[in-house]
Amino acid sequence: MSQVAIFARFHARQGQAQAVAAAIAEVVPPTRAEAGCLGIEAFAALRDPDLFFIHSQWSDEAAFEAHARLPHTVRFLATVAPLIDHPLDVQRTKGMPV
Repeated sequence: MSQVAIFARFHARQGQAQAVAAAIAEVVPPTRAEAGCLGIEAFAALRDPDLFFIHSQWSDEAAFEAHARLPHTVRFLATVAPLIDHPLDVQRTKGMPV
């Protein structure tokens, strides 16, 4: 299998940006320590203070599937779901030759 890159978008409900940022800050360190995680970074949009992203890279799709079942990931998703103003937006991607 080939490496998988994940892009996740989180747009906070009005007044919930700090809570979304805190949830992201809590989930990144344990995710970074997972065996299949090749890297993970969190981003805040420059022009929209309520918009956040997580970009992570995984050794393969099975590693990401295992991540999705871990307690810290399940807890993060349960925490962030009521704080965002859209359905969960997570895209699984693969590299393209350019």
